[in-house]
Amino acid sequence: MSNDPTEAKKLKLLIVAPSLGILGGQAVQAARLLSHLRSEESLLVELLPVNPQLPGVLHQLQKIKYVRTAVTSLAYILSLLWRVPQFDVLHIFSASYFSFVLAPTPAILIGRLYGRKVLLNYHSGEALDHLQRWRSAISTLKLAHSFIVPSEYLVEIFARFNLKPKAIFNQIDINRFHFRERSSLRPLFLSNRNLESHYGVDKVLRAFALIQKEIPDARLRVVGDGSQRRSLEKLAADLGLTNITFDGQVPPEKIADVYDGADVFLNGSEIDNQPLSLLEAFASGLPIVTTDAGGIPYIVTDRVSGMLVPCGDYVQMAQRAIELLSDPQLVTRIVENGRHECSRYSWDILRDEWMKEYTRLGNLKGASSESTQELSSGSASRNG
Repeated sequence: MSNDPTEAKKLKLLIVAPSLGILGGQAVQAARLLSHLRSEESLLVELLPVNPQLPGVLHQLQKIKYVRTAVTSLAYILSLLWRVPQFDVLHIFSASYFSFVLAPTPAILIGRLYGRKVLLNYHSGEALDHLQRWRSAISTLKLAHSFIVPSEYLVEIFARFNLKPKAIFNQIDINRFHFRERSSLRPLFLSNRNLESHYGVDKVLRAFALIQKEIPDARLRVVGDGSQRRSLEKLAADLGLTNITFDGQVPPEKIADVYDGADVFLNGSEIDNQPLSLLEAFASGLPIVTTDAGGIPYIVTDRVSGMLVPCGDYVQMAQRAIELLSDPQLVTRIVENGRHECSRYSWDILRDEWMKEYTRLGNLKGASSESTQELSSGSASRNG
Protein backbone atom coordinates (compact mmCIF):
# COMPACT_ATOMS: atom_id res chain seq x y z
CA MET A 1 0.00 0.00 0.00
CA SER A 2 1.07 3.59 -0.66
CA ASN A 3 2.64 5.86 2.00
CA ASP A 4 0.67 8.84 0.64
CA PRO A 5 -0.44 10.82 3.77
CA THR A 6 -3.85 11.52 2.20
CA GLU A 7 -4.57 7.79 2.23
CA ALA A 8 -4.29 7.72 6.03
CA LYS A 9 -7.65 9.52 6.17
CA LYS A 10 -9.42 6.94 4.03
CA LEU A 11 -11.16 3.83 5.28
CA LYS A 12 -9.08 0.90 4.06
CA LEU A 13 -11.28 -1.85 2.68
CA LEU A 14 -10.04 -5.30 1.63
CA ILE A 15 -12.36 -7.38 -0.57
CA VAL A 16 -11.66 -11.09 -0.09
CA ALA A 17 -13.27 -12.96 -2.97
CA PRO A 18 -12.69 -15.19 -5.99
CA SER A 19 -10.98 -13.50 -8.91
CA LEU A 20 -12.39 -13.95 -12.40
CA GLY A 21 -10.16 -17.03 -12.72
CA ILE A 22 -13.00 -18.92 -11.02
CA LEU A 23 -16.27 -19.42 -12.91
CA GLY A 24 -19.27 -18.00 -11.11
CA GLY A 25 -21.34 -15.09 -9.93
CA GLN A 26 -19.24 -14.31 -6.85
CA ALA A 27 -16.21 -13.44 -8.97
CA VAL A 28 -18.34 -11.24 -11.24
CA GLN A 29 -19.98 -9.47 -8.29
CA ALA A 30 -16.64 -8.89 -6.58
CA ALA A 31 -15.12 -7.45 -9.76
CA ARG A 32 -18.06 -5.09 -10.26
CA LEU A 33 -18.04 -3.96 -6.64
CA LEU A 34 -14.30 -3.36 -6.72
CA SER A 35 -14.60 -1.31 -9.89
CA HIS A 36 -17.28 0.97 -8.45
CA LEU A 37 -15.76 1.37 -4.99
CA ARG A 38 -12.38 2.42 -6.38
CA SER A 39 -14.03 5.64 -7.54
CA GLU A 40 -15.02 6.53 -3.96
CA GLU A 41 -12.71 9.24 -2.64
CA SER A 42 -13.31 8.18 0.97
CA LEU A 43 -12.19 4.58 0.44
CA LEU A 44 -8.96 2.80 -0.34
CA VAL A 45 -10.01 -0.58 -1.77
CA GLU A 46 -8.01 -3.63 -2.81
CA LEU A 47 -8.78 -7.24 -3.74
CA LEU A 48 -7.29 -10.28 -2.06
CA PRO A 49 -8.19 -13.29 -4.25
CA VAL A 50 -9.04 -16.56 -2.55
CA ASN A 51 -7.54 -18.27 -5.61
CA PRO A 52 -4.07 -16.65 -5.87
CA GLN A 53 -2.09 -17.52 -8.97
CA LEU A 54 1.39 -18.62 -7.96
CA PRO A 55 4.46 -17.66 -10.03
CA GLY A 56 6.86 -19.85 -11.98
CA VAL A 57 7.27 -23.49 -11.02
CA LEU A 58 4.79 -23.12 -8.17
CA HIS A 59 2.07 -22.36 -10.71
CA GLN A 60 2.61 -25.81 -12.22
CA LEU A 61 1.69 -27.32 -8.84
CA GLN A 62 -1.70 -25.63 -9.13
CA LYS A 63 -2.44 -27.82 -12.13
CA ILE A 64 -2.16 -31.05 -10.09
CA LYS A 65 -5.32 -32.36 -8.47
CA TYR A 66 -5.29 -32.29 -4.64
CA VAL A 67 -1.84 -30.64 -4.66
CA ARG A 68 -3.56 -27.60 -6.20
CA THR A 69 -5.87 -27.21 -3.19
CA ALA A 70 -3.04 -27.53 -0.67
CA VAL A 71 -0.63 -25.03 -2.25
CA THR A 72 -3.36 -22.53 -3.16
CA SER A 73 -4.80 -22.63 0.37
CA LEU A 74 -1.35 -22.12 1.90
CA ALA A 75 -0.63 -19.16 -0.38
CA TYR A 76 -4.05 -17.68 0.42
CA ILE A 77 -3.59 -17.93 4.20
CA LEU A 78 -0.09 -16.42 4.01
CA SER A 79 -1.44 -13.52 1.96
CA LEU A 80 -4.16 -12.97 4.59
CA LEU A 81 -1.61 -12.88 7.39
CA TRP A 82 0.48 -10.36 5.44
CA ARG A 83 -2.23 -8.04 4.12
CA VAL A 84 -5.09 -8.03 6.64
CA PRO A 85 -3.20 -5.83 9.19
CA GLN A 86 -3.00 -3.07 6.55
CA PHE A 87 -6.82 -2.66 6.35
CA ASP A 88 -9.68 -1.47 8.57
CA VAL A 89 -12.54 -3.56 7.18
CA LEU A 90 -12.65 -6.94 5.42
CA HIS A 91 -15.49 -7.58 2.94
CA ILE A 92 -15.46 -11.37 2.64
CA PHE A 93 -17.42 -13.21 -0.04
CA SER A 94 -18.71 -16.64 0.93
CA ALA A 95 -20.15 -19.76 -0.65
CA SER A 96 -21.09 -22.95 1.21
CA TYR A 97 -19.84 -26.41 2.22
CA PHE A 98 -16.11 -27.07 1.77
CA SER A 99 -15.61 -23.72 0.06
CA PHE A 100 -16.87 -22.05 3.25
CA VAL A 101 -14.09 -23.77 5.20
CA LEU A 102 -11.34 -22.99 2.68
CA ALA A 103 -12.09 -19.36 1.82
CA PRO A 104 -14.21 -17.24 4.21
CA THR A 105 -13.39 -19.09 7.43
CA PRO A 106 -9.62 -18.30 7.45
CA ALA A 107 -10.37 -14.68 6.49
CA ILE A 108 -12.88 -14.29 9.32
CA LEU A 109 -10.55 -15.83 11.90
CA ILE A 110 -7.49 -13.85 10.79
CA GLY A 111 -9.56 -10.65 10.62
CA ARG A 112 -10.70 -11.17 14.20
CA LEU A 113 -7.17 -12.12 15.27
CA TYR A 114 -5.92 -8.71 14.09
CA GLY A 115 -8.94 -6.85 15.49
CA ARG A 116 -10.29 -5.85 12.07
CA LYS A 117 -13.96 -5.38 11.27
CA VAL A 118 -15.43 -8.30 9.32
CA LEU A 119 -18.29 -8.10 6.82
CA LEU A 120 -19.39 -11.53 5.58
CA ASN A 121 -21.22 -11.51 2.24
CA TYR A 122 -22.87 -14.95 1.81
CA HIS A 123 -24.06 -15.78 -1.72
CA SER A 124 -24.93 -19.48 -1.92
CA GLY A 125 -28.43 -20.73 -2.68
CA GLU A 126 -27.45 -23.93 -0.84
CA ALA A 127 -27.55 -22.18 2.54
CA LEU A 128 -30.35 -24.30 4.02
CA ASP A 129 -28.66 -27.62 3.32
CA HIS A 130 -25.26 -26.17 4.28
CA LEU A 131 -26.39 -25.12 7.75
CA GLN A 132 -28.36 -28.30 8.36
CA ARG A 133 -25.32 -30.44 7.56
CA TRP A 134 -22.53 -28.17 8.87
CA ARG A 135 -23.81 -26.79 12.17
CA SER A 136 -20.31 -25.55 13.05
CA ALA A 137 -20.71 -22.95 10.29
CA ILE A 138 -23.26 -21.11 12.43
CA SER A 139 -20.61 -20.31 15.07
CA THR A 140 -18.27 -19.02 12.37
CA LEU A 141 -21.00 -16.82 10.86
CA LYS A 142 -21.61 -15.25 14.26
CA LEU A 143 -18.00 -14.02 14.37
CA ALA A 144 -18.72 -11.47 11.63
CA HIS A 145 -19.50 -7.90 12.66
CA SER A 146 -21.80 -7.58 9.65
CA PHE A 147 -23.69 -10.32 7.79
CA ILE A 148 -24.95 -9.47 4.28
CA VAL A 149 -26.86 -11.65 1.81
CA PRO A 150 -28.07 -10.70 -1.69
CA SER A 151 -31.74 -11.67 -1.32
CA GLU A 152 -34.73 -11.68 1.00
CA TYR A 153 -34.89 -15.42 0.33
CA LEU A 154 -31.61 -15.94 2.18
CA VAL A 155 -32.74 -13.61 4.97
CA GLU A 156 -35.63 -16.00 5.56
CA ILE A 157 -33.40 -19.10 5.36
CA PHE A 158 -30.93 -17.78 7.94
CA ALA A 159 -33.76 -16.66 10.24
CA ARG A 160 -34.55 -20.35 10.75
CA PHE A 161 -31.16 -20.64 12.47
CA ASN A 162 -31.61 -17.47 14.56
CA LEU A 163 -29.27 -15.51 12.29
CA LYS A 164 -30.26 -12.04 11.12
CA PRO A 165 -28.47 -10.95 7.95
CA LYS A 166 -29.26 -7.81 5.99
CA ALA A 167 -30.16 -8.01 2.30
CA ILE A 168 -28.17 -5.95 -0.22
CA PHE A 169 -29.00 -7.15 -3.71
CA ASN A 170 -26.63 -8.33 -6.41
CA GLN A 171 -25.63 -5.62 -8.84
CA ILE A 172 -25.74 -5.56 -12.62
CA ASP A 173 -24.35 -2.89 -14.92
CA ILE A 174 -27.52 -2.30 -16.89
CA ASN A 175 -25.81 -0.07 -19.43
CA ARG A 176 -23.55 -2.95 -20.50
CA PHE A 177 -26.54 -4.78 -21.98
CA HIS A 178 -28.46 -4.01 -25.16
CA PHE A 179 -32.14 -3.76 -24.28
CA ARG A 180 -34.14 -4.96 -27.26
CA GLU A 181 -37.92 -5.05 -27.29
CA ARG A 182 -39.20 -8.45 -28.32
CA SER A 183 -42.84 -8.84 -29.25
CA SER A 184 -42.68 -11.28 -32.16
CA LEU A 185 -40.24 -13.96 -31.00
CA ARG A 186 -38.00 -16.18 -33.07
CA PRO A 187 -37.42 -19.74 -31.73
CA LEU A 188 -33.90 -18.83 -30.56
CA PHE A 189 -33.31 -20.11 -27.04
CA LEU A 190 -30.48 -19.49 -24.60
CA SER A 191 -29.19 -21.21 -21.46
CA ASN A 192 -26.41 -19.40 -19.59
CA ARG A 193 -25.53 -21.26 -16.40
CA ASN A 194 -22.52 -23.18 -15.16
CA LEU A 195 -22.84 -26.80 -16.21
CA GLU A 196 -23.32 -28.27 -12.75
CA SER A 197 -26.07 -30.65 -11.68
CA HIS A 198 -27.96 -28.22 -9.42
CA TYR A 199 -28.48 -25.76 -12.29
CA GLY A 200 -30.66 -28.28 -14.12
CA VAL A 201 -29.34 -27.72 -17.62
CA ASP A 202 -30.38 -31.32 -18.36
CA LYS A 203 -34.00 -30.20 -17.84
CA VAL A 204 -33.45 -27.40 -20.33
CA LEU A 205 -32.24 -29.95 -22.90
CA ARG A 206 -35.27 -32.17 -22.28
CA ALA A 207 -37.58 -29.18 -22.63
CA PHE A 208 -35.86 -28.19 -25.86
CA ALA A 209 -36.39 -31.71 -27.23
CA LEU A 210 -40.13 -31.21 -26.78
CA ILE A 211 -39.93 -27.73 -28.33
CA GLN A 212 -38.15 -29.12 -31.40
CA LYS A 213 -40.92 -31.65 -31.96
CA GLU A 214 -43.28 -28.71 -32.40
CA ILE A 215 -40.82 -26.29 -34.00
CA PRO A 216 -38.13 -28.22 -35.92
CA ASP A 217 -36.05 -25.14 -36.74
CA ALA A 218 -35.78 -24.05 -33.09
CA ARG A 219 -32.23 -23.38 -31.89
CA LEU A 220 -30.61 -23.59 -28.46
CA ARG A 221 -27.33 -22.01 -27.43
CA VAL A 222 -25.84 -23.45 -24.23
CA VAL A 223 -23.33 -21.07 -22.66
CA GLY A 224 -21.24 -22.02 -19.62
CA ASP A 225 -18.92 -24.78 -18.53
CA GLY A 226 -18.55 -27.20 -15.67
CA SER A 227 -18.29 -30.81 -14.55
CA GLN A 228 -21.48 -31.89 -16.36
CA ARG A 229 -20.48 -30.77 -19.84
CA ARG A 230 -19.67 -34.21 -21.28
CA SER A 231 -22.78 -35.83 -19.82
CA LEU A 232 -24.93 -32.98 -21.15
CA GLU A 233 -23.43 -33.27 -24.63
CA LYS A 234 -24.18 -37.00 -24.52
CA LEU A 235 -27.74 -36.31 -23.39
CA ALA A 236 -28.21 -33.90 -26.31
CA ALA A 237 -27.06 -36.64 -28.69
CA ASP A 238 -29.28 -39.25 -27.04
CA LEU A 239 -32.28 -36.93 -27.36
CA GLY A 240 -31.50 -36.42 -31.04
CA LEU A 241 -31.26 -32.65 -30.66
CA THR A 242 -30.30 -30.56 -33.66
CA ASN A 243 -29.46 -26.86 -33.93
CA ILE A 244 -27.81 -26.91 -30.49
CA THR A 245 -24.36 -25.56 -29.61
CA PHE A 246 -22.27 -25.84 -26.44
CA ASP A 247 -20.22 -22.65 -26.47
CA GLY A 248 -18.38 -22.94 -23.17
CA GLN A 249 -17.64 -19.97 -20.95
CA VAL A 250 -18.09 -16.53 -22.51
CA PRO A 251 -16.02 -13.62 -21.09
CA PRO A 252 -18.09 -11.01 -19.19
CA GLU A 253 -17.23 -8.31 -21.72
CA LYS A 254 -18.86 -10.38 -24.51
CA ILE A 255 -21.90 -11.76 -22.71
CA ALA A 256 -24.19 -8.86 -23.73
CA ASP A 257 -23.96 -9.96 -27.37
CA VAL A 258 -24.98 -13.47 -26.36
CA TYR A 259 -28.20 -12.22 -24.76
CA ASP A 260 -28.86 -9.88 -27.67
CA GLY A 261 -28.75 -12.78 -30.13
CA ALA A 262 -31.41 -14.85 -28.34
CA ASP A 263 -35.18 -14.45 -27.98
CA VAL A 264 -36.09 -16.69 -25.02
CA PHE A 265 -34.06 -17.57 -21.90
CA LEU A 266 -34.51 -21.03 -20.36
CA ASN A 267 -33.40 -21.81 -16.80
CA GLY A 268 -33.83 -25.19 -15.10
CA SER A 269 -32.29 -24.56 -11.66
CA GLU A 270 -32.99 -27.04 -8.87
CA ILE A 271 -31.14 -24.95 -6.24
CA ASP A 272 -30.63 -21.21 -6.63
CA ASN A 273 -30.61 -17.83 -4.92
CA GLN A 274 -30.55 -14.68 -7.04
CA PRO A 275 -29.00 -15.74 -10.37
CA LEU A 276 -27.21 -12.99 -12.25
CA SER A 277 -28.15 -14.59 -15.55
CA LEU A 278 -31.84 -13.85 -14.96
CA LEU A 279 -31.10 -10.23 -14.07
CA GLU A 280 -28.96 -9.92 -17.20
CA ALA A 281 -31.79 -11.39 -19.27
CA PHE A 282 -34.12 -8.74 -17.80
CA ALA A 283 -31.66 -6.02 -18.76
CA SER A 284 -31.49 -7.38 -22.31
CA GLY A 285 -35.25 -7.53 -22.84
CA LEU A 286 -35.13 -11.32 -22.96
CA PRO A 287 -38.31 -13.13 -21.78
CA ILE A 288 -37.60 -15.86 -19.22
CA VAL A 289 -38.98 -19.33 -18.61
CA THR A 290 -37.54 -20.60 -15.33
CA THR A 291 -38.09 -23.03 -12.50
CA ASP A 292 -39.21 -21.70 -9.13
CA ALA A 293 -36.06 -22.85 -7.30
CA GLY A 294 -34.96 -21.13 -4.09
CA GLY A 295 -34.99 -17.35 -4.35
CA ILE A 296 -36.10 -17.11 -7.99
CA PRO A 297 -39.77 -16.31 -7.12
CA TYR A 298 -38.45 -13.26 -5.24
CA ILE A 299 -37.25 -11.76 -8.53
CA VAL A 300 -39.57 -13.37 -11.12
CA THR A 301 -43.36 -13.13 -10.84
CA ASP A 302 -45.23 -15.70 -12.91
CA ARG A 303 -46.77 -14.28 -16.08
CA VAL A 304 -45.78 -10.78 -14.95
CA SER A 305 -41.98 -10.62 -15.34
CA GLY A 306 -41.40 -14.18 -16.51
CA MET A 307 -42.83 -17.68 -16.70
CA LEU A 308 -42.38 -19.84 -13.58
CA VAL A 309 -42.64 -23.63 -13.61
CA PRO A 310 -42.10 -26.18 -10.81
CA CYS A 311 -38.56 -27.50 -10.33
CA GLY A 312 -37.88 -30.45 -12.61
CA ASP A 313 -40.97 -29.92 -14.79
CA TYR A 314 -39.37 -29.72 -18.21
CA VAL A 315 -42.69 -30.55 -19.90
CA GLN A 316 -44.27 -27.39 -18.54
CA MET A 317 -41.11 -25.45 -19.37
CA ALA A 318 -41.50 -26.46 -23.01
CA GLN A 319 -45.22 -25.59 -22.99
CA ARG A 320 -44.58 -22.14 -21.51
CA ALA A 321 -41.82 -21.43 -24.01
CA ILE A 322 -44.09 -22.35 -26.93
CA GLU A 323 -46.85 -20.18 -25.43
CA LEU A 324 -44.51 -17.17 -25.46
CA LEU A 325 -43.79 -17.70 -29.16
CA SER A 326 -47.51 -17.41 -29.94
CA ASP A 327 -48.53 -14.57 -27.60
CA PRO A 328 -46.91 -11.20 -28.47
CA GLN A 329 -48.96 -9.27 -25.88
CA LEU A 330 -47.78 -11.54 -23.07
CA VAL A 331 -44.19 -11.16 -24.24
CA THR A 332 -44.44 -7.36 -24.34
CA ARG A 333 -45.79 -7.27 -20.77
CA ILE A 334 -43.14 -9.66 -19.44
CA VAL A 335 -40.27 -7.84 -21.13
CA GLU A 336 -41.38 -4.43 -19.86
CA ASN A 337 -41.87 -5.67 -16.29
CA GLY A 338 -38.51 -7.41 -16.38
CA ARG A 339 -36.88 -4.18 -17.45
CA HIS A 340 -38.54 -2.38 -14.53
CA GLU A 341 -37.30 -5.06 -12.12
CA CYS A 342 -33.71 -4.23 -13.14
CA SER A 343 -33.85 -0.87 -11.40
CA ARG A 344 -33.60 -2.62 -8.02
CA TYR A 345 -30.13 -3.92 -8.90
CA SER A 346 -28.48 -0.77 -10.25
CA TRP A 347 -25.36 0.70 -8.65
CA ASP A 348 -27.13 4.05 -8.16
CA ILE A 349 -29.34 2.37 -5.55
CA LEU A 350 -26.93 -0.19 -4.09
CA ARG A 351 -24.02 2.22 -3.70
CA ASP A 352 -25.56 4.02 -0.73
CA GLU A 353 -26.41 0.75 1.01
CA TRP A 354 -22.82 -0.47 0.83
CA MET A 355 -21.39 2.88 1.90
CA LYS A 356 -23.70 3.02 4.92
CA GLU A 357 -22.57 -0.45 5.96
CA TYR A 358 -18.88 0.41 5.62
CA THR A 359 -19.49 3.61 7.60
CA ARG A 360 -21.21 1.66 10.37
CA LEU A 361 -18.33 -0.80 10.59
CA GLY A 362 -15.79 2.00 10.53
CA ASN A 363 -17.56 3.66 13.44
CA LEU A 364 -17.44 0.56 15.62
CA LYS A 365 -15.15 0.84 18.62
CA GLY A 366 -11.52 0.47 17.67
CA ALA A 367 -11.71 1.90 14.16
CA SER A 368 -9.64 4.88 13.07
CA SER A 369 -11.53 8.10 13.81
CA GLU A 370 -9.86 9.91 10.90
CA SER A 371 -10.87 7.15 8.46
CA THR A 372 -14.49 6.94 9.59
CA GLN A 373 -14.97 10.71 9.66
CA GLU A 374 -13.69 10.96 6.10
CA LEU A 375 -15.90 8.07 4.97
CA SER A 376 -19.02 9.59 6.51
CA SER A 377 -18.36 13.01 5.01
CA GLY A 378 -17.69 11.45 1.63
CA SER A 379 -21.04 9.63 1.71
CA ALA A 380 -22.84 12.78 2.77
CA SER A 381 -21.37 14.84 -0.03
CA ARG A 382 -22.35 12.24 -2.63
CA ASN A 383 -25.89 12.01 -1.24
CA GLY A 384 -26.29 15.76 -1.09
